[in-house]
Amino acid sequence: MAVERTAWRGRAILHIDMDAFFASVEQLDDPRLRGRPVIVGGDPSSRGVVATASYEARAFGVRSAMASATAARLCPDAVWVRPRFERYREVAEDVRRVLRSVTPLVEVASIDEAYLDVTPGETGDDPVAHARAIADAVRGMGLSCSIGVATSKTVAKIASDQRKPGGLVVVRPGEEAAFLAPLPVGAMSGIGPAAQKRLGRLGIFTLGGLAALDEASAAAALGSFGQVAVLRARGIDPRAVVTERPVKSISNEATFPADLPFAEAAQRLEPLVAKVASRLRARGLAGRTLTVKVRYPDMATRSAQMTLEQPTDLEQEMLPAARELLASLSRPGARVRLLGFGVSGLSEPVQQMALIDAERSSSDRDRASALARNLDEIRKRFGPGAVRRGLKGGTGGS
Repeated sequence: MAVERTAWRGRAILHIDMDAFFASVEQLDDPRLRGRPVIVGGDPSSRGVVATASYEARAFGVRSAMASATAARLCPDAVWVRPRFERYREVAEDVRRVLRSVTPLVEVASIDEAYLDVTPGETGDDPVAHARAIADAVRGMGLSCSIGVATSKTVAKIASDQRKPGGLVVVRPGEEAAFLAPLPVGAMSGIGPAAQKRLGRLGIFTLGGLAALDEASAAAALGSFGQVAVLRARGIDPRAVVTERPVKSISNEATFPADLPFAEAAQRLEPLVAKVASRLRARGLAGRTLTVKVRYPDMATRSAQMTLEQPTDLEQEMLPAARELLASLSRPGARVRLLGFGVSGLSEPVQQMALIDAERSSSDRDRASALARNLDEIRKRFGPGAVRRGLKGGTGGS
């Protein structure tokens, strides 16, 4: 006998969370890794960090953002794989095509998660049926996802985390408060360990307790997030699914296995700049404000900024300024643990240059931009090391 279900009333939001995404892609591409504890991350013999781990490795206590050395001790038989971010982005885009086949209202929250607005329209489409169709399609790709179905982003995200991997948790309209009440406060995004301790001192350990908290106490424990957190703990979250988010900056950084002298770290600046420039071109953007970040062995971090006269997406225009910025951060005998480069103040690339010799300069720049895009395509097809641009000037630094 078929079970009659009440039609969904009001908003319907799905939260799609890919399960152990990077590790799952590695197991997809290499069948020998299936069923084995796989850790994607940096070298456990140095300062590497775990990007993600398969569920077989998580059974040993391995978690994302854990030091690789710690993960190696917990799971000595793990298979270690260096991250392949280009491949992960490629698969993530395949997943997004599946999501957009269901609705154009898709908000990409990160490389492995997204929100969908599947509020029933005139057709009365069932949000749960959409969720099951997505899960089936992802499974057909050889991957797995967990899905939360609810009336808001907050509840959908919390729901998707309850039965991983491969879970589908549905919180129907009117059930939000009852679903949230027994869960720990840490189940809500934005409430980290420090906030949990502050709430604990008030005797608040569950979302139900947070939902009943008065405004003053919530502000004392959580600051400006307090009032919002209380409402979300009650299941109230009016945020809409946002299909486009303006990119404010693009950056790249590298943590070195061993601390480097400044002169040697300066040699590592060029590939960081080239990568950022390539990502700008891929998005059809250019930037004016350049930032170089340095972290020293004592974990102190300093940065320096420079704003160019006009936006650029070309590494040969960014690199001289980046070298100047890095040199300004040098100090006697200093060594570098981490080096980063970023660009902000983003806009569309300048097509015409307001110079005395504008026609010739614009033509030169157009040729440089065309060459850069050709090199991007070659690297995309044959790998990042397939070709390397010769740039004027030394490596700089001091």
